[in-house]
Formats: sequence, structure tokens, C-alpha cells
Amino acid sequence: MNGTTPPHSIGSLSARTGIPVRTIRFYSDTGLLPPTRRTRAGYRRYDDAALDRLRTIAVLRELDVGLPTTRRVLDGGLSLTEVATAHADATELQIRALRTRLSLLRRIAGRGSTPEEITRMHRLTRVASDERRRLVADFLGGLDAGTPAAQSAVAALRTAVPSLPDEPSDEQLDAWWEITELIADDAFRARLAQAELPPADEDALAGTAPEEAADLLRFARLAVTAAMDAGTDPEGDQAVPVVDAVVARFAAALDRPDDDELREWMACRLEVGHDPLVARYWRLVWTVNGWHVVPGHLPFQPWLVTALRTPRPRSHGRRRPVRS
Repeated sequence: MNGTTPPHSIGSLSARTGIPVRTIRFYSDTGLLPPTRRTRAGYRRYDDAALDRLRTIAVLRELDVGLPTTRRVLDGGLSLTEVATAHADATELQIRALRTRLSLLRRIAGRGSTPEEITRMHRLTRVASDERRRLVADFLGGLDAGTPAAQSAVAALRTAVPSLPDEPSDEQLDAWWEITELIADDAFRARLAQAELPPADEDALAGTAPEEAADLLRFARLAVTAAMDAGTDPEGDQAVPVVDAVVARFAAALDRPDDDELREWMACRLEVGHDPLVARYWRLVWTVNGWHVVPGHLPFQPWLVTALRTPRPRSHGRRRPVRS
């Protein structure tokens, strides 16, 4: 400044930037913000370039850039682009961790988890993606299918491995946690290993002509899928007209009374290959993997079996249908 004293004292820099005097003095003492010159009395003075340097330091520190990296940027040894790219990646990882933590806290608050459950859920959120894949692979590899039909079911399971994305939604995290709870359950693993693939519609109703069986199952699928899409509880009152309509159609087609015996006969045949807990596992896999649920594609049988076996008064009296 042509021999004149630079205009800014540490107090002036603090007033202009809002940075505490102690912090500015620390930057100056460590050489990050060297004074432009000193007065005869030894006081530090800074020019406008130093003021701009201090503002840059403040921005980098606000972004959690460390002091060594900040020094390299100021000295020209590292570009702002390189620093921004590296810290953008680091910030993205922090956001993912915070999103996972938020989901964990919401889950704990919503279900009144025990200390053991909290510890387990926290551990699961810290499991890396390769460890998650190994966890599922070990589970599927350990399934011991005892029958040819069960072997086919296990083979199908191994083609659809749940894979939690790097940025899961709350719904995907919830589904992942439920999957880990299921695959840790010995009883569920036994059920899954013995689960058979469902028969084709034309083969599902033993003793019924294939075309007639396929037609009945198509009718049931349409009626039940609509109820499922509407969120109807199979054990609730709103399920009554749905299940009554399906049973009436079966009774008329099979020339049987609409009674408890027919309903149990239907339930026994429809539950083959449709374990409700296994169906739940499949739905969770779809959620974790972010697969689009095609209307009418998910199994309707578990819903209908539950509705058929729920004790309650029906919307019409028992009668023996008459074929038209």
C-alpha cells in the first residue's frame, strides 16, 4: 500500500466478518493468515487481500475443510474444484448416514424397541453393502430343501436377492430390517426351505375341470386384488362382501352349498404354495429392491385364505346354489 499502514486490525477484521478475535489471532499465529505488516508498536495490520483470504478460510472451515487442506488451497497447492469435489462426496456420505440414523430413531420411537433390538438395529445400519449381501447369501445358501418342489422354490428365492440401495428410503430400511428379523428366525427358515411353488390356476382345485378352475381363480384374483389395493384387512368387516362374493361364485360353479365346509375346502387348496409368511418375505424383497408392483401380480391367495378362515357372520344366509 505504498508504505502506508494497512487499514485492518484484528478487531476490524472481526467486525467485518463476524469471526471472533480469538479465532483470527489463532489463524494468524499458525501462519494461515499472516499479517501484512506490523505497526511500530508491534500490532498486526491486514490489507484487503488478507480480508479476502480470511473470508475464504471462513467458508472452507464452515464446510468442515481441515486446516492442512485449507492451507494447501490458500497456497495454491490444491484447487477449490478438487476440494469441493472431495467434500461433496464426503457430505453425501454424511447425508446417507444421517438419513439412516433418522429412520432408526423413528423406528425406535414408533415401536417401543427393547435395548437389545435397538442395539441390533443400530448394528444393521452400520453394515456395509458387501456385508449385507454376504448376510443374505449365507441365509439362502444355508436353506436345505427336502423335496423336489421345495428345491424349485429355493432356486427361485436365490434369483431374487434383497439388495438394499446405498440411499434407501424409510420404507426400504423398514423392509430390510424386517427381512433380517425373518432370516434370523429358525422357524421361518424351515418354512421357507419347505415352501412349494404354487400350482398353476388350472391345477389348484383338485377334482375340478382345468378350465373351470382357471376361471374361478381369475374371478377370485380380480376381486381380492381390488380389496388388497384398497388396503382392506382380510379379518375386518370390509372383507365380508368380498369373500362372500368369491365363495358364492365357487358354490355356484361347483354346485356345492355355501357353507363352512366349502370355505375350508377352498382355503386348503388355495394355501398350497402360498405360506403367508413366505409371501410377506417376497413382498419385503420387492420393497427393498425397489421393484414396481404390477397390479394383480402379487399372490392373492394368503389374503383370501385368511378371510375364509376368519369366523364372522356372512352377508347372506347359507343356501345351496342352483346352476343356471
